[in-house]
Amino acid sequence: MKIIKYVVVVIVFVLHTDLVSAQLRIREVTIEGRKNPLGINTLKPSFSWKLTSRQSNVEQAAYRIQVAKQPRFERTSELVWDSNWRTSDRSLFNPYEGDDLAPGTTYAVLISVKDNKGRTAKSNVAYFHTGLITGTDWGNAQWIAREELPDSLVNPLPLSSSKLRVDKQYELPVFRKTFSLSKKVKSSYAYVSGLGHYELSLNGRRVDQDFLQPGWTKYDKEAYYVVYDLKDALHRGRNVFSVLLGNGFYYIPPVKGRYQKHKVAFGLPKLKMKVVTHFTDGSTEVLDTDQTWRVHSSPIVFSSMYGGEDVDARVLPGDWMMPDYDDSAWVHAIVVEGPPLRVQEIAPTKVMQTFQPISKEVLTARNSEVYDFGQNASGIVTLTMRGDKGDTVRVYPAELLHADGSANQKHSGSPYYYQYIFGDEKEVTWSPRFTYYGFRYAEVMRRPRSEGRVNITKIESSHIRNSTRQTGAFVSSDTLFNKIHELIKWGIQSNMVSVFTDCPHREKLGWLEQLHLMGPSVQYNFDAAALFAKALRDMRMSQTADGLVPEIAPEYVQFDWGGDMFRDSPEWGSSSIILPWYAYQWYGDIRYLRDNYGMMKRYIDYLKMKSKDHILTQGLGDWYDIGTERPGVSQLTTMGVTGTAIYYYNLGILVQIAELLGYPQDSKMYDHLRKEVKAAFNKTFFDKQTALYATGSQTSQAMALYMDLVEVDDRQRVFDQLLGDIYRRDTSFTSGDIGHRYLLQTLHDWHRDDVIYAMNHDDSKPGYGYQIRKGATALTESWAALPNVSNNHFMLGHLMEWFHAGLGGIRQADGSVGFKHLRIEPRLLDTIEHVKTSYETPYGLVLLDRKNTKKGYTYHVEIPVNSKATVILPQELSYKINNQPLSIFSPVRKGATVSVQLGSGKFLITN
Repeated sequence: MKIIKYVVVVIVFVLHTDLVSAQLRIREVTIEGRKNPLGINTLKPSFSWKLTSRQSNVEQAAYRIQVAKQPRFERTSELVWDSNWRTSDRSLFNPYEGDDLAPGTTYAVLISVKDNKGRTAKSNVAYFHTGLITGTDWGNAQWIAREELPDSLVNPLPLSSSKLRVDKQYELPVFRKTFSLSKKVKSSYAYVSGLGHYELSLNGRRVDQDFLQPGWTKYDKEAYYVVYDLKDALHRGRNVFSVLLGNGFYYIPPVKGRYQKHKVAFGLPKLKMKVVTHFTDGSTEVLDTDQTWRVHSSPIVFSSMYGGEDVDARVLPGDWMMPDYDDSAWVHAIVVEGPPLRVQEIAPTKVMQTFQPISKEVLTARNSEVYDFGQNASGIVTLTMRGDKGDTVRVYPAELLHADGSANQKHSGSPYYYQYIFGDEKEVTWSPRFTYYGFRYAEVMRRPRSEGRVNITKIESSHIRNSTRQTGAFVSSDTLFNKIHELIKWGIQSNMVSVFTDCPHREKLGWLEQLHLMGPSVQYNFDAAALFAKALRDMRMSQTADGLVPEIAPEYVQFDWGGDMFRDSPEWGSSSIILPWYAYQWYGDIRYLRDNYGMMKRYIDYLKMKSKDHILTQGLGDWYDIGTERPGVSQLTTMGVTGTAIYYYNLGILVQIAELLGYPQDSKMYDHLRKEVKAAFNKTFFDKQTALYATGSQTSQAMALYMDLVEVDDRQRVFDQLLGDIYRRDTSFTSGDIGHRYLLQTLHDWHRDDVIYAMNHDDSKPGYGYQIRKGATALTESWAALPNVSNNHFMLGHLMEWFHAGLGGIRQADGSVGFKHLRIEPRLLDTIEHVKTSYETPYGLVLLDRKNTKKGYTYHVEIPVNSKATVILPQELSYKINNQPLSIFSPVRKGATVSVQLGSGKFLITN
């Protein structure tokens, strides 16, 4: 009997384990694309979720969304909205359809799902806090400052040639506000904006570890604020808020002897803050910024995005942030005007990685030490050091070194440095708060030089970037390709803050061509949904009255050398049309299209107005292509080819968007114009006899093919000419910033990945491998890693997309949105022995782990619940899927391939 009981227990346990492993689960509930967001910009949010199950072929059959004031969903009195059960497989951006929610209020969410196997699952309770939507919601909170910039000096869009001088140097402010609490706190939320950037502390402790909060915007139109839950940080008795402010891009101080790229001036640093505290007895207290706040000059005596940062610790004692500090000698803040506010929805910038020095060189002649951190990255230097009052340390970060081993900032913005003057403290750990730079090296000098009393006990490079999560990975058996992937990734990471910048030092500006050309590469590696939405909002804020979307957004400077060359280039401004379309396809949120449709229409009207006989010749063309001269404006491709091709591509996208949004007349209009542009393009640039477009450059041929500008009968000859040019150059490429993505995509579409491999698996000529051989650790601005340009850019990193979608084979099927239907087709199976790539789609993780075996190939494939995939395999082999014959999966044979449709689950494909 004991044996029988034991067997029964084992059977029950096994059955229970199988049941649990096969359960349907809901994970990662998001509200407006964020997990448990503190602050959203709508009172009618959308809800998304992901599903998991160890069973195969699982799909959502129905869902239910409940929103409540408290996590008591069974109580009708607490329930705000109940969708009730809806038959649908939709799990992305399902809209709230109840009455408007209240601003500044926390709500609970419960998601329930039924699947096609008859199972039901409930999510964990998720929460969200609505933001302050209108100016009225801010109540009595006011913008406060220490002083105000005269109207004559306010300049939100200076010319690059501006000679305006500011004789007065304005001191940065710090603020304090003390208050007392005598009751038990139930909840407390702070709504905070400090311009350009702020650091908020409560009772001497920072409320977050974020960097450069809030993200930068077009400040004459709007600014961002951040919401904090302070319940656990407050205590009974005396409390104090203290706030440091930095200039950021709100004000670039014109200081002689410090680098400044431009002279933008929206105003002087200012603060707006509202704190709402609810007590357990039902009462509420509100604390607002007003004239009762105390203000003092800051220990940060200089702060500039372009010049660096100086701290003089003698200005204030170390306890100035504590509740008992006497601030009676401080003056009262003044009330000033400021921009409208909007909740920041992007992830904050943070210190994401630290690097220790790999070497140290003493430069006796300069009385300095140079540290090599081994990695060129966006960041700041963190120092731990001992010294006496008045001792000074100055740090020069740099990408490169001069011949004598000193920091070389000549081509990355100079002079830029950090400086710290000791106060009464004997030991300090310090890093800049409101600026950053791109660097690998740091040269440290002690001042005065003759004494050298400061003892540096520790120095680190702290890499900063936007903290959005990484969603993709790639690794292969090819060492060079792995290194190239890291090279490009560091270029992306170093230019991903609250804006996608061109470089982390010289400019830090949001040049727009990168967004649509490098967008796919970014998307395969990082969750950039909110960053892309912000970038599009920056474009809307920067669009001019006549419809131009300038090359930079937010636009802080109007470059006037070269006429409009650096402001009006269709390949840049077209991110306003291409990026919304791509982002909608990647993430499944139709608001990318709805929110930006007006901007798209105005921009296409502008391009139509600027065109001559439907041809656009303005701008930069194929920027930084490989010609005989120093890289810059297009050398090999005739002006007008890239701009007109992009114009045509825009119109094709607008045809689809207009139809999707319910504007059929717009769709017909854009389709008609599209046909006229195609005819004009071919008439102007195509030589039918030679099958060459314009000069026959790789960019010309590839873009004409990719954009579908080539008539069907000419396509093969045009492609042959493209291949011919590559082979005549010993498989070297010449395409630049605009053309290179289309060159790679065209070769891939024509199944010539072998040519892509040959072009990029060579470190002896300008390209990725060449940069690595030259010592680059981040993608450089020029193909040849020239020392006289930036050595940390990401505009040329298009091979990243091919690593994931070509070698790794993870793409979206035609017509799919949000990666609902995947297409998995890895290439170069016999050339590269092993490739493993993964991507967290809006539905969940897709993974491909492909290896070569003695018999052929092995594929480990993982497809998320509520998705499906078409897997394409070489036809000449026989396969089994999870040890079952291929035939039961209804394979479709076409040419040299065989394809199968797979639902969700994990699959082992062998032959």
